[in-house]
Amino acid sequence: METIKAYFALTKPRVIELLLVATFPAMLQADRGENHIALILLTVIGGWMGAAAANTFNMIADSDIDKVMKRTERRPLAKHTVSNRNATIFAWSLTVISFFWLLLLCHSLLAALFVMATIAFYIFVYTKWLKRSTPMNVVWGGAAGCMPVMVGWAVIVDNLPAGQPHNWWQAIVLFLIIFFWTPPHTWALAMRYREDYEAAGVPMMPVVKKPLEVTKQIIAYTVATVLTTFALLPAAGWLYAVVAVAAGIWFTWLAISLHQGVKKGVEVRPMRLFIMSNNYLSAVFLALSVDALLGLPTLI
Repeated sequence: METIKAYFALTKPRVIELLLVATFPAMLQADRGENHIALILLTVIGGWMGAAAANTFNMIADSDIDKVMKRTERRPLAKHTVSNRNATIFAWSLTVISFFWLLLLCHSLLAALFVMATIAFYIFVYTKWLKRSTPMNVVWGGAAGCMPVMVGWAVIVDNLPAGQPHNWWQAIVLFLIIFFWTPPHTWALAMRYREDYEAAGVPMMPVVKKPLEVTKQIIAYTVATVLTTFALLPAAGWLYAVVAVAAGIWFTWLAISLHQGVKKGVEVRPMRLFIMSNNYLSAVFLALSVDALLGLPTLI
C-alpha cells in the first residue's frame, strides 16, 4: 500500500486538480448547451495520465533540489521510496497510454499531440531550463499548466459535425486566464517558502526581488487575469458575467491587501492569497461550466 501511495504522490494529485478545473469548462464552452459527458470523462482520464506523466518526469528532474527543500523533502524520490529508474518507467508508460487513449478513445490526434508537447515543454523548457535560470520561470513555464483547456477544446472540435464553428479564440482566452493567474498564485507560495527556494538555488521572484516588488508584480498579473476573463463575456451568459466581475473584484482586493501589508511593514500571510487564488479560478470556471451547460443566452 505504501508503494502505491508513493507512485500516486509522484503524479502530484493536488496540481492535477487544475486539470479538472480547466478541462470541464473548456469542453462545455466549446459546444454550449450540449452534454458530452462520456467524452469529457474520457478526456479527463487521458489528460490526467498525461499530466501525471509530466509531473513524474518533473519530480525525477527535481529530485536533487527536493532533498534540500523542507516543503518537498518527503516526496517519494527524495525519500528513496521509489527509485528514479522505476519512476522513469512509470512516467513513460503513462505518456504512451495517454497518447493512444486520446487518439483512439477520444478520436483527437490534436489533443494527443497537445499532451505530448506539454510534457516536453514542462520538462525540457520549464524544469531543466527556466526554473533554475530566471525569476520569470513560472511566467513562461506556466504555459504548460494552461494546456488542459486546449486539450479539452481539441477533443470537442474534433468530434463536432462538419461545418460547425470551432471558435478557437475562446480557447485562447481560457488559456490566457490561467497563464496570467499562475504567477500571482505561485509567487504567493514562493513568498511563504522563500528560504526553501533560496537554499535550493531556485531563483524564484521572491528570492531575487524585494517583497514590495514581488507584490507589485502580483497585482499586475492579477489585474491581467481579471481583465482577460472579461474578454470571454461576449461568448458567455449572465451567470459567468456576474461571477467573473464579482470574483475579479475580490481577487484584486486580496492582491492589493497583500501589497499594502508589505508596504506598511506588517506581518502578511501570502498563503491566504495562494489558497484564495485557487478558489477564485474554481469559482470563475465553475460559473462558466454551468453557464455553458445550461446554454444560457450569450451577452452578444
